[in-house]
Amino acid sequence: MASIEIKKINKFYGKVQALFDVDLDIADGEFVVFVGPSGCGKSTLLRTLAGLEAIDSGTIIIGGKDVSKAEPVDRDVSMVFQSYALYPHMSVRQNMEFGMKVNGVDPSRRAERIAEAARILQLEEYLDRKPSQLSGGQRQRVAIGRAIVKHPKAFLFDEPLSNLDAKLRVQMRVELGALHRQLGATMIYVTHDQVEAMTMADKIVVLNAGRVEQVGTPMELYHKPVSKFVAEFIGSPAMNVFEPDGLKGLTLAPEARFIGCRPEHFEVVNRGQGNLDAKVNVKEQLGGESLLYLSASDNLTFVARVDGDDGVQVGDEVGLQIPEHRLHQFDVDGRALR
Repeated sequence: MASIEIKKINKFYGKVQALFDVDLDIADGEFVVFVGPSGCGKSTLLRTLAGLEAIDSGTIIIGGKDVSKAEPVDRDVSMVFQSYALYPHMSVRQNMEFGMKVNGVDPSRRAERIAEAARILQLEEYLDRKPSQLSGGQRQRVAIGRAIVKHPKAFLFDEPLSNLDAKLRVQMRVELGALHRQLGATMIYVTHDQVEAMTMADKIVVLNAGRVEQVGTPMELYHKPVSKFVAEFIGSPAMNVFEPDGLKGLTLAPEARFIGCRPEHFEVVNRGQGNLDAKVNVKEQLGGESLLYLSASDNLTFVARVDGDDGVQVGDEVGLQIPEHRLHQFDVDGRALR
């Protein structure tokens, strides 16, 4: 496995710039997730690492070797795509073997690597089946196995779970996490789903319009977002971010233009006792917790997460209290105030 250094990468498509001076250091064995909305540049950045997209300036170093201009085959990375891209006429074994066969790997070593990957991915009993005889999750495991047998320096995943149903995505997230711990491999994973990012990553890279907005552990991004963009993107439901006009009892920085509070950090109190009053419009009961969708004056809307046995009902008028230590403040440009 290997560390990866990305230095001042810029990427253009004609006159349109897709990546702006991207700088990143990825440690050997780290699981890093690139996350952001559609069009933010996360897949483009991943493809530049794989060599599928040429960079216009900057440097990419993998395992101490400058691969900025190297062909994909010479970068020693394996990529797993959203599409399984399996050969339908080949068995699982043949699909996993094909790349090694083309590269002239000795047959005995091919067999060893396939056996190892099949054991890790629990595919041993499916090696002689065709892709059409497998479930979606099993096909994705075969695609991952095809990457494992190459023994690459790094694994690159481009939204590999997008084609799976919700239950299977959760299962595959767990399996990928276990696979990372077992292999100790350097893995880079692209997703637009911030829940995937939060649950899988050692480190998250939030991209916004081709620029790196923030890099940190999942909980660093959750508790200390550097911008309004990160605050509203990380977390489900998203952080409530609004202008502080009309709020009572909060000590704000003079330059604070926006304030934020996570849904679970609101304290629901009696009307008139909090920082603001609001009306409950919708209550989603999820069992152990409930989500309250509230509205206040000036068309402000909020989401509050409360205990599932909370007695608040639709139509109730309540107060919302924001604990001072849970308050986030942002300036006119959306940058966090410390």
